[in-house]
Amino acid sequence: MGGRTKRIDAHVGERIRLRRTEFGLTQEQLAEALGVSYQQIQKYETGANRFPSARLVKIAQMLGCSAAFLLGEDTSRDETRQLFPVLAQRKDILALVPLLSQAS
Repeated sequence: MGGRTKRIDAHVGERIRLRRTEFGLTQEQLAEALGVSYQQIQKYETGANRFPSARLVKIAQMLGCSAAFLLGEDTSRDETRQLFPVLAQRKDILALVPLLSQAS
């Protein structure tokens, strides 16, 4: 595998790790949702393994972003719009909303 391909895989893996940690998900949780082992997620995130495009799309959907965002091709797009539906499903984040209105 060429050096350029490895750099691309590593870059995509970094963006997956970034989004996963933003959501507070562990590698185990993401792996379970995808039906793969956490070791496979580790390999994706480090760029050691390539992943099928269909899996990239599924990961993007789970992380509330586009596949283009994970590929680094959609950095100017406002991902926040896609983030709100995902955040609304997180009860721990919803519990903070009333507290935020009380903060000074």
